[in-house]
Amino acid sequence: MSRRQLLVLLALVGVGIALYLTLYKVGVIGVLSCSIGSCETVNTSKWSMLFGIPIATWGLAACIALLAIAMVGSTESRQASVPIARALVAISGWSVLFSGWLTYLELFVIHAICIWCVTSALLWVAILAVSLADLRAVQRAAIS
Repeated sequence: MSRRQLLVLLALVGVGIALYLTLYKVGVIGVLSCSIGSCETVNTSKWSMLFGIPIATWGLAACIALLAIAMVGSTESRQASVPIARALVAISGWSVLFSGWLTYLELFVIHAICIWCVTSALLWVAILAVSLADLRAVQRAAIS
C-alpha cells in the first residue's frame, strides 16, 4: 500500500467519524454512542458550531477534500506530484491545529471530553505524519 493509498484509507475513517457526529448534530441520530467521556456535553456546547455550521461538518468537509486529493494523487500519472503532496500537508496541518484548538476547548472551557473528537484529532495527527512522509519522498524523487 502506498502512502497516498494509506491517506485514502485514513480519510475514509475520518469521513465516517465526522459524518456520524454531523448526523447527531443535525438530529438524524438521537443519542451518541460514547463509552468514554461526555460526547453529548461537547457536541451540544456553544463551541460545537462555527459560523452556524456544526464543527463536525467542517471536519467532514476537510476529510472529503483530503480524500479527493489523495485519490487523485494515487493515480499513476500523479504519484510524484509535489503540489498534491503540499496540498495534503496543508489540509492535514491545518486540521491538526484546528483539532488542537478544539481539544483545548474540551479540556479547559467545556470541561468534558468526547472520545469521538479525540479519536478524530489523533487521526489527523496520523494523517499529517503520513502526508509529511509523502512530501519528503516526492521531493527527494523530484531532485533525483
